[in-house]
Amino acid sequence: MRISMLKQGPWPVLQYNDWKDTLATVHMWTQIVGKIRLRKMPWLNHSWHVTLYVTPWGLSTDSVPYQSGLFSINFDFIHHELVIMTSSGKKAVIPLQPMTVASFYQQVFEKVQALDIDVKINPLPSEVEGAIPFDKDEIHKSYDQAQMRNFWEAIVKIHNVFTRFRAHFTGKCSPVHFFWGAFDLAVTRFSGRDAPLHQGEAPNMPARVMQEAYSKEVSSVGFWPGNDQYPQPAFYAYIYPSNDEFSKQPVLPSEAFFSNELGEYLLPYEAVQKSDNPEQALLDFMQSTYEAAANTAHWDRKALECDLTSLETEYGCYKE
Repeated sequence: MRISMLKQGPWPVLQYNDWKDTLATVHMWTQIVGKIRLRKMPWLNHSWHVTLYVTPWGLSTDSVPYQSGLFSINFDFIHHELVIMTSSGKKAVIPLQPMTVASFYQQVFEKVQALDIDVKINPLPSEVEGAIPFDKDEIHKSYDQAQMRNFWEAIVKIHNVFTRFRAHFTGKCSPVHFFWGAFDLAVTRFSGRDAPLHQGEAPNMPARVMQEAYSKEVSSVGFWPGNDQYPQPAFYAYIYPSNDEFSKQPVLPSEAFFSNELGEYLLPYEAVQKSDNPEQALLDFMQSTYEAAANTAHWDRKALECDLTSLETEYGCYKE
């Protein structure tokens, strides 16, 4: 199956080294907000209760229950604010500007307490080597508004393609959601079968959490902005459990490759950004790596996939 996608106009250039200091700081800010959601939400399968969601202006916890109703915490990367709202009509705002993680942590909890939201979090960052507790982190303090807006514009375009890809699967599938642990946007499909006990580890991440997250067979794709070891934003695709044939499958576009070190397919963001049709290039990567996963793991593709193009065309929901 080849999925089509409407073009969204030029994609922004992303260079890890241009904004890595802002990335490191905002990564910790999203962890603080994400951990508040984690503490107040009931546990959902595969840790889906911890994620943030893409909105027209930024990233959000979406609605979170608390003793007086609902609240949400929203990153606004257009107007550069953190906005906390409650169902009682109260609201608090923190300007997003250069400040230490420790200062951001203090301000967030001052505002949260003023709104009568009773919550405490573990101040140690998750999935980060050499983690500094939030309340003691005076090192990360960068915030470049232009670079953050640039990254945000890329995330919006990526989110739309991920959403289009997700629509062609009738089996169990995650939302398109943002994991603040690794600072990546992802969507995951499930075969419906149990998986072997996961043996992987991540810093400050209980093994039991990782094991539950990978308790079912998955094919996952996502976008990651890079780090000092891999300073290149890239799309990734992997399967769990993996198999010997997965890495040998032909995938699209031509710039995609299998990383033996990471155990997954990678596609540099730059290859998509410079493509004549970035949306189609990304969709081709997602679909071909999914087919590599589903075929080599012997998923029941007939039962799990769908094509609703005729309905979209008939009712005007999606037209080329």
